[in-house]
Amino acid sequence: MSLHDEFQKLSDKIKQYRDETKVQLHLAKEDVKDEWDDLERDWDKFRSRLDQVLHDAESASQEAKDTARKLGEDLKAGYENIRNKLK
Repeated sequence: MSLHDEFQKLSDKIKQYRDETKVQLHLAKEDVKDEWDDLERDWDKFRSRLDQVLHDAESASQEAKDTARKLGEDLKAGYENIRNKLK
């Protein structure tokens, strides 16, 4: 799997979790909404970092790739956590 495919798959999964969570968010308690707001800020950072890494895929440092991957995995876990709280 190429780097582009890997990040696209991660981004798609995050978007799925994000969209599912957003639909249920109106039922959430205030603490979950605060957690959501924090994740949304991180989502914006992730998308910016991901766009940069994918644009410069060949020249991006391993550190930049690892940072984007870690942020993406943390976001995925965060959205999944909120989803589980809303079930």
